[in-house]
Amino acid sequence: MMTRLNLPKRYWIVILTFICTCVCYIERVGFSIAYTVAADGAGVNESSKGVILSTFYYGYACSQVPGGWAAQRIGGRKVLLLSFVLWSLTCFLVPLDPNQVTLLVFARLLVGVAQGFIFPSIHTVLAQWVPPHERSRSVSLTTSGMYLGAAMGMLILPSLVKFKGPQTVFVAEAILGVLWSLLWFQYASDPPRSEHPKATASGFGESLLPLKTKGKVENGVSNTRTAKIPWKRILVSLPVWAIVVNNFTFHYALYVLMNWLPTYFEQGLQLSLQEMGSSKMMPYLNMFIFSNIGGVVADHLITKRICSVTRTRKVLNTIGFLVAAFALMALPLFRTSDGAVFCSSVALGFLALGRAGFAVNHMDIAPRYAGIVMGVSNTAGTLAGIVGVDLTGKLLEASKVAYSDLSSPESWRVVFCIPGLLCIFSSLVFLLFSSGERIFD
Repeated sequence: MMTRLNLPKRYWIVILTFICTCVCYIERVGFSIAYTVAADGAGVNESSKGVILSTFYYGYACSQVPGGWAAQRIGGRKVLLLSFVLWSLTCFLVPLDPNQVTLLVFARLLVGVAQGFIFPSIHTVLAQWVPPHERSRSVSLTTSGMYLGAAMGMLILPSLVKFKGPQTVFVAEAILGVLWSLLWFQYASDPPRSEHPKATASGFGESLLPLKTKGKVENGVSNTRTAKIPWKRILVSLPVWAIVVNNFTFHYALYVLMNWLPTYFEQGLQLSLQEMGSSKMMPYLNMFIFSNIGGVVADHLITKRICSVTRTRKVLNTIGFLVAAFALMALPLFRTSDGAVFCSSVALGFLALGRAGFAVNHMDIAPRYAGIVMGVSNTAGTLAGIVGVDLTGKLLEASKVAYSDLSSPESWRVVFCIPGLLCIFSSLVFLLFSSGERIFD
């Protein structure tokens, strides 16, 4: 199919990474839906649910930086394939039983570790294959797969759980993972090296990440050595920290909504996910749409020289995060299904728009080390999942004691105000310290 359509190879790489992120987020949404149903049936309290739901992120945090390092050394294509096979097998083999806490925690940790290699590998692959003038829309399309996957999961999986049981969700996810792995194995390949004539002809130039560098010439033979990663410069760089702070905030808001929005609909608004129909997928569908809008707008502003790269990143990041902040803080005020869906859709949609700011910025400042910088910033984003999901469970458990149940808007006010305030703070940090210029050679 790929050869018949005769598209450039980099387009197929972007399409496959888009499908990759889509499948990953079907898995994440699927677990929260299936586990919530199973845990409610077993009488598990909100605080304990928060601990289990956050377990994934502990494993995910541990493998972000190693994922960037492995992708740099071994190659993003290979690391991506191995991680996908590992989490797919784990989903298929481990039973969902809220009473088997140890087994469930181990399984979620393993899935988290495996998926932690995925996004650093993707950024390494895209930095190798995608020329600078296509980066914003390529990264936006790839990451928008997360939101389409979440939307599909919210639409389809509650019915699958209702009619076939929670365990069938994991079987379906494992099958999707294996199918994607076969596609990636068949069609993905490493790009030509930066010194290869095909690299320049394809528009890569020096943006192509060299896995090896030339060493000394001895007896007429050029030795190769591993490129040294500037760890210290990366860790003390203010533009890197601007990305890190915004990655933390983005994922705090996203993971809190992804893991607790089903509970908000069910217990906060007394709505059934099955009876809500397609409306429950709108927040994530909105993220898919706005993520791609942000990428197209950013590339247009940069290629037409309307704005510099730095200004483009700052403008889109600021607009996205500030609008999302006010929508998040207003969410508990909406007491109807339509109102809550609208408000959460605005919040998540504009957060996705902001990704055309901070999320593409890895490749602006460090194209050679995009996977490494992504690993560092995504570690912060994963810590946000650990803190946010677990803290939300504790806040809601305390609200149950204070207000008897979770149907009161006061029960949710602090839950949504925290990510709203973080969005305002993060947008200011990005305005002050971010850069669109290349700072790591």
